[in-house]
Amino acid sequence: MKKLFAAIVILVVAAWGWSAVGAAVPPAAHPLWVAYQQALVLSGLLSVAFMSLAMLLATRPVWAEGPLGGMDRVYRTHKWAGILAIAFAAAHWLIEMGDDVLKSAVGRAGRLPKEKFPSLLEAMRHLAEDMGEWAIYALLAMLVVTLWRRFPYHAWRFVHRAMPVLYLMLAFHAALLAPTGWWRQPAGLVLALCLAAGVYGAVHVLAGRIGRRRSVAGDIVAIDRPAPGVLGVTCRLGAGWPGHRPGQFAFVTFDAGEGAHPFTLAGADRGDRCVRFEIKALGDYTSRLGERLRPGMTVAVEGPYGRFDVARCDRRARQIWIAGGIGVTPFIAWLESLQAAPERAPAADLHYCTRERAGDGFVPRLEALCAALPGVTLHVHAADDGARLDAAALGADRRSEIWFCGPAGLADALRAGLRRLGLAPRFHQEAFAMR
Repeated sequence: MKKLFAAIVILVVAAWGWSAVGAAVPPAAHPLWVAYQQALVLSGLLSVAFMSLAMLLATRPVWAEGPLGGMDRVYRTHKWAGILAIAFAAAHWLIEMGDDVLKSAVGRAGRLPKEKFPSLLEAMRHLAEDMGEWAIYALLAMLVVTLWRRFPYHAWRFVHRAMPVLYLMLAFHAALLAPTGWWRQPAGLVLALCLAAGVYGAVHVLAGRIGRRRSVAGDIVAIDRPAPGVLGVTCRLGAGWPGHRPGQFAFVTFDAGEGAHPFTLAGADRGDRCVRFEIKALGDYTSRLGERLRPGMTVAVEGPYGRFDVARCDRRARQIWIAGGIGVTPFIAWLESLQAAPERAPAADLHYCTRERAGDGFVPRLEALCAALPGVTLHVHAADDGARLDAAALGADRRSEIWFCGPAGLADALRAGLRRLGLAPRFHQEAFAMR
């Protein structure tokens, strides 16, 4: 993500710099007014570039999973691209508001002359300027709602639907107010490519086409409780389901009004189009699911997505697998997929962290699955026994590769502990932060 963002900044700054160096500056122009104008257009171009990226990634493009590391990373990149876009948009607005300061400091005489346009186009430019300002106010409010974690998800999802409309307003603003000389220079090409990608994404979202080609209808065939606070849902899907790799996830819609939520596919693919989800009660929505779902109800499953795949384990590295709570589900899928050919299982230490060992239905399942895989050693860390996992207990070394699925706080603590030990192993982590 950081490399992608750095590449975008470098590309935008280079294109802007080409135009800025070649721009004709009247002799009477004051340097501060020239700097003001260039800062205004640069901040605007950066905002459009990142907002366009956010809109394109909102379409859940499967092709982006490879370079970004999975659909969870695609959504994380989408989120931070949006945050950066709003930050640059706010900077653009603040710079625009700063013209009164410059007027009082250096006067109007040194301002760059305004371009002249036909009356109709001039009216459209005024409209574009107003639309851009309204859109920035709305985006700032949306950013506050997004970062305010206590704001209900269903309400946030409703508010978030306005994003493509706000983007189209900003696209209109950018296209009408960009310097006309840009359209014959690299800056114009960059802006055009950004707007094309962003408008495609916005229209795709507004048309309700996100994930439509990868969505399959099905029915709930069974519901159970494999562990305290965990709901097991087994679904039989239609003929369009392509199958999944162990460790992948899907977006599941039980209620069209609530929308899709991501859940790990908790089991290996048996080729019968039956998929299972084991859902932890972590919020209002997941806590109520057990009361609302019944066998025979219809469901829509979109996917599969993700690259948390046992096939991607580096066989030359020492494998350390860490599961926290419901984060055990992708590892169960891994272990199930290896049962038919135990010799394919890599040598690995599987650490499972749970609050209570007694009554945790995942423990006997893990023990049975690992018993058939001599290369996989199971370590259960139960909080009620005082067994808490820390970095030292992992026994990691420079040849280690860590796969983690569980609470973000545990991942952060383990990473910090590894750094204190002078270790920086490859750390693969699912990032289910779709908001």
